[in-house]
Amino acid sequence: MHDIRAIRDNAVLYDAAWARRGLAAQANKILEFDTKLRTASTAKQDAEAQRNAASKAIGAAKAKKDDAEAERLMTQVAALKLRIDETSADEAQWQKQRDDLLASLPNLPDPQVPDGADEHGNIEVRRWYKADAAGPPNVELSADHVTLGEALGMMDFEAAARMSGARFVALKGQLARLERALAAFMLDLHTIEYGYTEVAPPLLVKDHVMFGTGQLPKFIDDQFTAARTVSREELLFEALERFDDEFARRKDAKPTEVLKDVLEQAPTREDFWLVPTAEVALTNLVREQILDEAPLPNRMTADTPCFRAEAGAAGRDTRGMIRMHQFRKVELVSITTPEQSHDEHERMVRCAEEVLKRLELPFRTMLLCTGDMGFSAKRTYDLEVWLPSQGKYREISSCSNCGDFQARRMNTRFRNKDGKTEFVHTLNGSGLAVGRTLVAVLENYQNADGSITVPKALIPYMGGLEKISK
Repeated sequence: MHDIRAIRDNAVLYDAAWARRGLAAQANKILEFDTKLRTASTAKQDAEAQRNAASKAIGAAKAKKDDAEAERLMTQVAALKLRIDETSADEAQWQKQRDDLLASLPNLPDPQVPDGADEHGNIEVRRWYKADAAGPPNVELSADHVTLGEALGMMDFEAAARMSGARFVALKGQLARLERALAAFMLDLHTIEYGYTEVAPPLLVKDHVMFGTGQLPKFIDDQFTAARTVSREELLFEALERFDDEFARRKDAKPTEVLKDVLEQAPTREDFWLVPTAEVALTNLVREQILDEAPLPNRMTADTPCFRAEAGAAGRDTRGMIRMHQFRKVELVSITTPEQSHDEHERMVRCAEEVLKRLELPFRTMLLCTGDMGFSAKRTYDLEVWLPSQGKYREISSCSNCGDFQARRMNTRFRNKDGKTEFVHTLNGSGLAVGRTLVAVLENYQNADGSITVPKALIPYMGGLEKISK
């Protein structure tokens, strides 16, 4: 979310930043709605002040037994009430239009981010191979993970499709264990060596939570929803909870009328969103809070299933585990002060890189350009792992500094040393995508006989198993 006061003060800067992300100028339309909103708010406040003054004057006129004046004032109050209703409707209309437009606009890119229209504008920062390797391994053994997994009898796309459709898989035996081992290894590294706190968050969240991290409203088509029917007992319980307040507000209403109304207003359906990443739940753990500065940065990690509709990926990566509706990921989230966020971003990237180094998987680190960054990010690094079957690097982690963009949507602040409140900065990154890491292990550690050598770092997590074979 963007600071409307900052846009009022420097509209040119905002339009220039959005232009770097390929957007037309937006500030004039925002300020047009904002001006109409402020005009409507002022008109409503003026009408309310006049109504309050006239209401007091009615009492004075009645005390003087000036019936004519009292009647004139009551007519004026009735007219002012209509005026207040009209201006309130105008205020709500312009606020919705202004805020809807603001909510649809992406974060401003950091000045260090390179300009570019798509992934071709990204900049390679560094590459990493094993110490004894001159580069990525040759592609003499380049079977893809699907061929390898199915030949082992441990990767079943057909059974998953019969249950759930395309873009699902059932892992079995040692590949299921390998997935679990990868997640446990990543969590241990991040918690024991890098000081992240492990969290087991909810996987079902409400609208305002998805809005807070930027998934809603713009990316609604990429999300999965879940819902349940509210039981009659719950409906009655909620109605009874609201009854006292509603009855007190409607002093002239009969109790039976109030109860009927609150029952009709109680929701019969409860809607949720399945988290597309643990970032959503972890970041929102601090929503609507004022934090102490001293404990920051607050670093959290979680291993969760993630659910994405992949609405914009029709026809892409349809084979295998690269782009799934359900996948597993270890997420990293940091909550920092503005002064800490740049260094914390670099640190987060190093934490994610270390996973790939310990697994001895070749990778490169890319600084994303303006046209390839996510909606909430102001600066992003992608880690791309080498896949022999494709003969190229593929994304396995994305680490983003979101600045105060998400914090404004969540209303999350901290109290600084001077006692003033500021918005925190939020950061998130994959540490790593577990399914894609499993793909990379299968392809980079394959043997001529179709077996898979277990990376040294994972042998303790695999019960001492050094090779996966049929």
